[in-house]
Amino acid sequence: MELLERADALATLDGLLASPGGAIALVAGEAGAGKSALVTAFAAMAAARARVLWGSCDPLLTPRALGPLHDVARQVGGVLAERLAALHADVAPEAERRGAVFDAFLDELTDARPGRRTLLVVEDAHWADGATLDLIAYLGRRLTRCPVLLVLTLRDDEVGADHPLHAVLAGLPRPLLRRLPLPALSTAAVAALARLAGRAPDGLYRATGGNPLLVTEVLAAAGTGVPATVRDLMLARLAALPPPAREVATLVSVVPSRAESYLLDDQPPAAVQECLDRGVLVPAGNAVAFRHELLGRAVRESLSPVRRAALHAAVLARLTPRADVDAARLVHHAHHADDPAAVLRWAPVAARVAGNAGAHRQAADHYAVALPHAAGLPGPRRADLLEAYATAAYLAGLGVQALDARRSALALREAESDPLRIGENLRWVSRLSWWTGDSTAARAAGSRAVQVLESTGPGVQLAMAYSNMSQLLMLADDNDRAIYWGGRALELARRFGDLETEAHALVNVGSARLQSGDVAGIVELERGHSLAAAHHLDDHAARALVNLATMSVEWQRVVPAAEALERALRFATARDLDGYARHLLGYRARLRLATGDWAGARADAERALTGTEQPGGSLLPALVALSRLNARRGEPTMDHLDRAGRWAAQSRELQFVVPVAAALAERDWLAGESEGTLAELRRGHRLSVEAGQPWFAGELAYWLWRAGEPVGDTGALAPPYRRLVEGDWAGAADEWDRLGCAYPRAEALACGDGPAAGEALRILDGLGAVAVARRIRAELRGRGLARVPRGPRPTTAAHPTGLTVRQGEVLALLAEGLSNAEIAARLSLSARTVGHHVSAVLDKLAVPSRGQAAAVARRQGLVPPT
Repeated sequence: MELLERADALATLDGLLASPGGAIALVAGEAGAGKSALVTAFAAMAAARARVLWGSCDPLLTPRALGPLHDVARQVGGVLAERLAALHADVAPEAERRGAVFDAFLDELTDARPGRRTLLVVEDAHWADGATLDLIAYLGRRLTRCPVLLVLTLRDDEVGADHPLHAVLAGLPRPLLRRLPLPALSTAAVAALARLAGRAPDGLYRATGGNPLLVTEVLAAAGTGVPATVRDLMLARLAALPPPAREVATLVSVVPSRAESYLLDDQPPAAVQECLDRGVLVPAGNAVAFRHELLGRAVRESLSPVRRAALHAAVLARLTPRADVDAARLVHHAHHADDPAAVLRWAPVAARVAGNAGAHRQAADHYAVALPHAAGLPGPRRADLLEAYATAAYLAGLGVQALDARRSALALREAESDPLRIGENLRWVSRLSWWTGDSTAARAAGSRAVQVLESTGPGVQLAMAYSNMSQLLMLADDNDRAIYWGGRALELARRFGDLETEAHALVNVGSARLQSGDVAGIVELERGHSLAAAHHLDDHAARALVNLATMSVEWQRVVPAAEALERALRFATARDLDGYARHLLGYRARLRLATGDWAGARADAERALTGTEQPGGSLLPALVALSRLNARRGEPTMDHLDRAGRWAAQSRELQFVVPVAAALAERDWLAGESEGTLAELRRGHRLSVEAGQPWFAGELAYWLWRAGEPVGDTGALAPPYRRLVEGDWAGAADEWDRLGCAYPRAEALACGDGPAAGEALRILDGLGAVAVARRIRAELRGRGLARVPRGPRPTTAAHPTGLTVRQGEVLALLAEGLSNAEIAARLSLSARTVGHHVSAVLDKLAVPSRGQAAAVARRQGLVPPT
């Protein structure tokens, strides 16, 4: 069938392949839009001047870890294949093994002979496992100087707002990425295809919507009518087959992607050939497949549950003896065959393989498939399964699920009276309780873990329990006790040669010292980082750098903080430690808010929040920063601060409580209110003073002072805040100026005389702090200031229709016809945030639909005409 209306896309791909350096093409469209046909045609065109490597993601119950990379390794062999095989052997830490595989793949891509480029295709990225997404992110950051064109195909209608692919795409270098959306065929193209097939085009476009797959299948079907659905079309073609060929097609329909020849050994060769001859199946290397997953799905869903289960059982029986079959395939067929014994046998194997590859979400999913079948297992085996699931879920960011599993495992271990396992589970319950926001439960479980493990005598489990207590106390700003428990952990860890606990405890002790204002803590943090990094303990190594960076921000060490943030972000990003990276971006947004880089602050906060709806303390800095930025600019704040407030109230830790209390106070001040937040301000201020944190105490004292409340002893406040509260606004402004913090300097100047207030307003107007400037002007008039500087003229202060800069960007992309998900990927936002912006655009333009908004934008010259 001729490839119509895809010349521009082919030309774009051709240009990307010919351009110097690397490039990434994202071929997106609905199922059946012709993504595979386009890429296949382009690969044929490019074969003479480029090496073509091809990998696919499969629609398994749980995707196989690094599936596309296994496909490529079979094509190239060599070091890549060897390291990929070693990835599944527990001979080195996971991070080291996976890093070696990724490095080998990059070497393979860059080792093409001079002048010859590589075309790397990864099909169906919407089905990618976590490790494959990590691989795409890894390659994307390194393709700038590589002679590689990476082509990703995906169904954009199957990539929802929460899909992790959004975060990966948002992190790819913008200059390298080109999006190639494939629209439906036009009525003229559909009519042309009908004429080529000798068929009348009447009703064809209406029935197919211009979907290339449906058009092709309808034209290939016998008869003159147009089937109402793909299912009807495929069942009609199936019914026309002889019974043996029909049996082959139904068997192939339950095998994801393709059915290898050995799965068809007991089928008559003539029946297989009949399916190929009639176009029901197509060759796929040494296998056969439906030409599109939709067609196989239509056949599969027409079968009765009993028939489907029997076919899956038959496939499972053929796959099980083979050593070259991925365990994820066995789990898929065992589950659908309703074979509990096979699920319990293979799901843990598949989970370990996925975990070794760093696909922790898929590892957790495999264990989750097995758990419903574990009720009949002996208690210790069931506990083993729950503990393994809990660890995988924790690493996948599923804190609530991990905590539930640990508690269930704890109950089983208690029934067996196994003190070491009880203590280990209590420590994990403690850690996971903190991750899910319950600090009180975390400390209670941590104390119980210590009590239980002390009854068994010294050992590595007790050392880590001590270090866990040190960490909890450090997070609660109880620094002296944190250092004490950390010292006990270090003594035991060194006695037993437990390097992991030693690194963990060094980070806790160093953090507690630095948090209390002792810069000697930096030395211990660096020692903890070096020890952890040398032994591939990436989580501990990253935590050392994260704490060093974030505490530098909290203590307003502006220049060292900026350098520490960059260093920590590089480390976390290179190791795909997503939670840490989001946390760091939130802190950098906070720093940039203070220094006046508000565009950078917005970009960081929105990037941190893109592609995730998971609750957690790691997101709180970004939520607060974005909320404060929007409030200061008079833009909608959505529910960011409410989400952050719920977490802060649950955790009761100063690192969360203080930023939220300050943001709520600022929001109320902008609204001319103050009563609602006074109790929380007083409480947070008191706790900050008791913890010896002058910057936290100072910020909350500033807002109490703003509300006309007594502050008490100002000696506990950081110098700029102390000066301001004591009435020395000029000294406070000078302090902030020396630190390089433009916005708090403007806050201090706004409390001064006429010229100082005028300078404050110039700073605020330059930042676009519309709401703050409005409030300051009102205060100045209330103070009786004779000449209050006016703000920017309305014609220059905002978009002609009142849209913010971001809303204007959304409108421009909306006018191009992009969906919310596409706009989110383009602007590195979450789809949820884009939805809010679209609603605001429609409100401000006073139109009910996206189409009318685009029309208004073109009519008023807000976007280029089409």
